[in-house]
Amino acid sequence: MILWSKFLIKYEERMVNNSGTGVFNLHLDKVDEKWASKIPGLDYVIISDAHWFSRKNYLYDQDKLIGCVYCNDVNITDFGLNFSIRMSLRSALNFIYDCEECKGMVTFVRTYSPAHFEGGTWNNGGSCNRTRPYGKEEADTDKSTDLELRRQQVEEVERVGKEGNGKGRAFRVLDVTRAMLMRPDGHPGEYWGNKWMKGYNDCVHWCLPGPIDVWNDLLLVALEREAGVFK
Repeated sequence: MILWSKFLIKYEERMVNNSGTGVFNLHLDKVDEKWASKIPGLDYVIISDAHWFSRKNYLYDQDKLIGCVYCNDVNITDFGLNFSIRMSLRSALNFIYDCEECKGMVTFVRTYSPAHFEGGTWNNGGSCNRTRPYGKEEADTDKSTDLELRRQQVEEVERVGKEGNGKGRAFRVLDVTRAMLMRPDGHPGEYWGNKWMKGYNDCVHWCLPGPIDVWNDLLLVALEREAGVFK
């Protein structure tokens, strides 16, 4: 079962003249029921997020506006991208931790999957035309903001995992970030075939088959390791 959620948390798109603006209100303390209502009773859950946060968003806690991301509004604090991603993941993990029908569940958090735009971003000419993986000396694997996002995801898993086993829930990391940093050649780029967005390059998603086949290998090893963890 695949459940798609933009942010893992509750959200509404801001509208102008009945048209979407691409700007969202994010409720950091409330999970998105589209996925949360479906997972009770499952044995394994894999969570991932991040790329949808890279836009102007307004942040709410207990239905009160507390700040924003990528805004220049007067008297509103810009908390930055990492804060919103961390808090959404925290809410998702807390929901699973507190879920009475989730006993015995093993939750994997797939770490941040890097994009590889060069010469711009997704909407201003960025592309990904490389035809081979990075060499070790080419990728910035020590100072990358991608690794900072990975670090905070790992911290959130470790935070909830310290107590989760005591409640019959396990929380694990499916760590793909560093491996995917090395594969700028694995994206559809200009060949993604979206007729509604011609002229844009997809340097976020991955080709199938392609580098993300390793994700399945990592997951199978992790599942074998977790088999019978609560038996």
